[in-house]
Amino acid sequence: MPDRTKSPVKSKPKFGVVVFPGSNCDYDAFYVLKKVLGYEVNFLWHKETDLKNSDVIILPGGFSYGDYLRTGAIARFSPIMNPVIDFAENGGFIMGICNGFQILLESHLLPGVMLQNNSLQFVCKDVYLSIENYDSPFTKGIESSKVLKIPVAHGDGNYFADEATLKLLTENNQIIFKYTSPSGQIKDEFNPNGSILNIAGIINKRGNILGMMPHPERASDPVLGKTDGGMIFNSIGKYFLN
Repeated sequence: MPDRTKSPVKSKPKFGVVVFPGSNCDYDAFYVLKKVLGYEVNFLWHKETDLKNSDVIILPGGFSYGDYLRTGAIARFSPIMNPVIDFAENGGFIMGICNGFQILLESHLLPGVMLQNNSLQFVCKDVYLSIENYDSPFTKGIESSKVLKIPVAHGDGNYFADEATLKLLTENNQIIFKYTSPSGQIKDEFNPNGSILNIAGIINKRGNILGMMPHPERASDPVLGKTDGGMIFNSIGKYFLN
């Protein structure tokens, strides 16, 4: 498999949306990518191993396998995850959204763990995100100093990592989104779940894997009056055209 981070195809990427038992944002992601943003998209069933020539894999939000044991812990062993992990290791692009982020952590494709929200309550509301890294394919196409307004919906979104891991994330510019005020202030009061350093999303060192708790697919349709999430999808789309 070619290293996609070094030699992306010169055409719009094909997306693959994985469907696990308990996924509930898979159709949202499919609809936004295909009907709103105009990309080619396929569903990828969790028991299959064919990625259908996808250029970008979406691990969607929801409650895979009912979130039994730990969030994402069982989904990590789905048959589809073996080719997904191989795809990632060969430079393929992956976006893990909410439960998908949790699956990436359980698969050790990204570092850290998810804890229960510090409020011990499910949080569902719009939040604001600062972009901490504009060199990522997932953010390169977004205007500088842009604060994104994107909703969250989770009970276990409290990102945690030890000091050594946080040091590496910071040094390698892997922290890509942080929870902020509408004007971009990074303070505890704007953190919806207690996530360490207000972290809302990270990438791997190579830059081809994104995990984020907010739901960009829920903020990508003008009909809803929210389009900031579409900027993330279109940024990776533009990357494949450059």
